[in-house]
Amino acid sequence: MAELIEHGQAVGVPPGSNSSTSPWTAAEREWARIRVEKKSKFRAGLVAYAVINAFLIGVWMVAGFGYFWPGWVLAGWAVLLVLDAWNVYGRRPLTDDDIDHELRNRR
Repeated sequence: MAELIEHGQAVGVPPGSNSSTSPWTAAEREWARIRVEKKSKFRAGLVAYAVINAFLIGVWMVAGFGYFWPGWVLAGWAVLLVLDAWNVYGRRPLTDDDIDHELRNRR
């Protein structure tokens, strides 16, 4: 977020210069909207994981407690949730410094 504010100030756009009463620029609000949307989708994925896997475990129990086949679904889906969590909460946004560093390493 600080990078967005610094970038806006560097190009002459003071914070809060958008048409609303918000102190944030349009770019900052768009960045925040995307983050909130990603977090919301992740939470919905967690709920779906819990509900669907509880149902599958219930089916397994009704079927007689044989081989625990829902474990395959639990494990596979959990890996995808961990990757999604890393994407939502663990990754940092790219900065101009990252791009400059990559370009310097290209030589």
